[in-house]
Order: sequence, then structure tokens, then C-alpha cells
Amino acid sequence: MKGAGGTDGGIGQFFLGLAMLCGGLYLLLNAISVTSSFGFDLPLYGMSLFGFHYAVTSGMVMFPFMIGVAMLFYNGRSVIGWLLAALALVALIAGVIASLRFNLRAMSAFDLITILVLTVGGLGLFLRSLKSSGGL
Repeated sequence: MKGAGGTDGGIGQFFLGLAMLCGGLYLLLNAISVTSSFGFDLPLYGMSLFGFHYAVTSGMVMFPFMIGVAMLFYNGRSVIGWLLAALALVALIAGVIASLRFNLRAMSAFDLITILVLTVGGLGLFLRSLKSSGGL
């Protein structure tokens, strides 16, 4: 009978490693808080040119979107309308993702060591179960 991954590795190691890995990743992801500084009046993109700083806010990105949607309602086959609407949506989504901040919550050293041992130890057990036990 073959073990995990069709090798001679142990099925028990496979499931124990998988459970440890999932538990460690869950605790790690649960300890991360995500905040956003996204707003329609905050700069989304910026550039400096000739000593001046130009900022494009997320509200400004809505103007090409609205123009594109209006063009599409007037003529559904308008290539320029589709491009304006699609590119404005891509810019808006990219701005939202770029404004995200990830912070690790305050925890004790024991909590962090437990998370790391579960994650890395589970990964090691999981990968060892996929290796054939007969030789290298």
C-alpha cells in the first residue's frame, strides 16, 4: 500500500503535518490586521515634474470612468468607451490594493514561537511524508 503522494511516506505524518501547517497559518493570518487609507480625496497616484508634485486622487479616476460609461450607453460598441471604463476600474482597484496596510498585532514571544513552530514544523512533516522512506 502506498502512502502520501504515492510514495512510501507515512500517512500519519502527512495529516499531522497538514494539520500543524493549517493551524499555524490560521494563527498567523488571524494575528494580522489590515487597514486602508483609501478615500476619494486622498492621493492615489502621484508624480513630480519640473519641481511640482502632481497628485491624482481616486475621485479623479472616476471622471474617465463616468465618461466611458456614458459613451457605452450612447454606443455599446465604442472602443474608446470600453477602454476608458476598463482602465479607470483597473486604476481604482490597483489604488485600493496599494493603499492597504498589514500590521502584526502585539503578541507575546511564546505566541509568536508557537505560530512559527506550528507553521514551519508542519511544513517539514508534510514534505517529509511525501518523500520515499526507502533510501534517498
